[in-house]
Amino acid sequence: MKNNIRVERAILKISQQELADRIGVSRQTINATELEKYVPSATVIMKIAHIFGKKVEDIFALEESDWK
Repeated sequence: MKNNIRVERAILKISQQELADRIGVSRQTINATELEKYVPSATVIMKIAHIFGKKVEDIFALEESDWK
């Protein structure tokens, strides 16, 4: 699953740790998600979108391989 968390964090000027603290996950979770090595739960995805003031679809996008 693709995402643009890093871009959105840069816009808000917040670190991975600050985002993690705001949504109650580890910094490693944010890092792995940004690197597209981990897909977080729906709850975490929705919290991330809320922090950025965006719709989930504006932050996350399915790839072709996600459909298989």
